[in-house]
Amino acid sequence: NRFIHSDKLLGQTLKNGMPRIMDMGQCNDSYSAVVVATELAKALNCTVNDLPLSLALSHLEQKAAAVLLTLLNMGVKNIRLGPSLPAYVTPNVLQVLVDNYDIKPTGNVADDIKNIMQGK
Repeated sequence: NRFIHSDKLLGQTLKNGMPRIMDMGQCNDSYSAVVVATELAKALNCTVNDLPLSLALSHLEQKAAAVLLTLLNMGVKNIRLGPSLPAYVTPNVLQVLVDNYDIKPTGNVADDIKNIMQGK
């Protein structure tokens, strides 16, 4: 997914010159993404959830599941998960994640990009 999204979004910038998308690497690089988001929120005197960030976690195996748990512990919301959920995410667990963290499934790439660009 990141390469499909990158083809369409890399090189685009916001009005302030910041890149529209920053590829923060694989899940084992997620600490860097957390530091960037946390420091940016501090600099702008807001919370991570107030930033115009979109997070998508794919293939929730061990490392990605640990990243998800870390983000949830930080209170980060509006995370997209997919392309399919692992068996340990039961319907009841998924409902808690949706209700408390506004977790969303990934869909087709065009719709995902459209929704991300609209802040949905």
